[in-house]
Formats: sequence, C-alpha cells, structure tokens
Amino acid sequence: MNGQGNMTRRWTGAMLSLGLTVGLSGCRHRTQLAPLPPVMAPVTLDDIPEPTDLPMVAVPQIKLPPVPVASNAQPKREKKKPVPKTAPVPEQVASATPTPTPEETAIGALTPGGEANPQTKQEAAELITASEKRLNALSAQKAEAEKSQVSKVKNFLKDAEDALKSGDADGAKTLATKAKLLLDDLEK
Repeated sequence: MNGQGNMTRRWTGAMLSLGLTVGLSGCRHRTQLAPLPPVMAPVTLDDIPEPTDLPMVAVPQIKLPPVPVASNAQPKREKKKPVPKTAPVPEQVASATPTPTPEETAIGALTPGGEANPQTKQEAAELITASEKRLNALSAQKAEAEKSQVSKVKNFLKDAEDALKSGDADGAKTLATKAKLLLDDLEK
C-alpha cells in the first residue's frame, strides 16, 4: 500500500502543479502589441485645386398642371340649432310601438305621417316664407350667376310647401331648412 499511496500522492501533486501552472500563466489569446513610436516631424497638407471645367447638369423642364384655387373659399361655420322640446310619451303608447332593429336605426326611424305638432307646422311655414323673401331679395346678377343653386332653392321650397299641404310638417321643415342653407351659401 505504501507504494501505491506514494504513487497516488505523486500523481495528485503533478496534476495540482500542472493546474497551477496553466491557471497562473494567463490567457494565451491575449497578445501584447508594442506601441507605435510617436511622430515628431510635422506633416504638410497639400491643397487640392478645384477643377475649372466641371460638367453642367441640365435641369429637365417639367410642365406642371396649374395650381387649383378655390373661388370664394371661406370656412363654413355651423350654427347650433336649438333642440326642439317634445312632450313625454305616455307609457301605453311607448309599449305599443315596436323597438327598432339595428337596420332601422342606421337609416333613421320612420314616423307616421299623421297629425303633426302645430308648432312644427308654424315653424315650417315661417321658414318657407322667410326663405322665399330672401330668394326674391337676391340681385338679378347674383341670381343669374348662381342659376343652378337658385333653381335648387326653388325646388326645395316648392317641395316644402307641398309637404306642408299634405300634412308632413317635419318633412316640410327639413326641406325648408335645406333651402335656407343653400341661400346662406348664395349670400356669402
């Protein structure tokens, strides 16, 4: 045992010394570079002359369309309209009306063409009368220059009067409002 224990000790001592030698020697990939000597002599910089005959690049002539210009362009200001007050609907009538489907609400709810609110009839009639007065007050030059828009206003007013005579006060008021808005644009 003595011979084998001695051999194990030697073997362990050799491995330990080999490991310490490799570990303490450092990384062999890191090489030391010698620093460059400093430059002591001044270096002259040469001026490079610019060439005198540079080629000229021709700019191609591009014909652009004329710039569009808006005539009588003014920002439109929307006036806030007062919300008409409606009478509360009794519960019996509210439960009798069917609930609108999503398709109906997308295009607007249909109203029966029955008896309209007298106040709505009066407002529609006043709006039609006021628009007709404004239309008649337009100068002949303005009416001739904006002939198509004047024609649209007259058609809206005629349709509004027909709707009012048939009992559709809401439709008459809507048509008269359209005529009023077109007149507002005409008078600008």
